[in-house]
Amino acid sequence: MPIFEYRCVAEGCPHCRAGFDQLERLGADPLTACPDCGAAVARVISAPNLAVGNAHVLKDGHAAKHGFTQYRKVGKGVYEKAFGKGPDVIKG
Repeated sequence: MPIFEYRCVAEGCPHCRAGFDQLERLGADPLTACPDCGAAVARVISAPNLAVGNAHVLKDGHAAKHGFTQYRKVGKGVYEKAFGKGPDVIKG
């Protein structure tokens, strides 16, 4: 479900004057009143927040959590463990 941003149209409480986020179904009708004070509000068009590509999947913590081990080259034929299980150093 997407998160929509709302701001007050007229005088309202500090909650709606500053703007607030509302989790709603995609097909739901937009809010017309502030849930706190009942003042008129309108949906604000804002840029979406997206995770582009697979950068979030390649983070060390994510890979280690799924049982992967990564080694980084530190010299000719020498690799150090970056994360995961296994020997600390591999020499070839």
